[in-house]
Amino acid sequence: MVSFKTDICKGCGLCVGVCPRGIIVIDKTKINKKGHFPAAVTDQSKCIGCAFCATMCPDCVITVEK
Repeated sequence: MVSFKTDICKGCGLCVGVCPRGIIVIDKTKINKKGHFPAAVTDQSKCIGCAFCATMCPDCVITVEK
């Protein structure tokens, strides 16, 4: 399971590019407190828990749990 601290995500997209399952997107329907479009997961059931996204995130906004 992947979760994001969406209020501090700057929507850089680094996590999107490293997800092997392609389930992370930049959510263009929401704007966070900082005025950015945050990252989001499209299908939690497809997450394999690899944590590539969390490792790549420069702001440590991603938590991965199995």
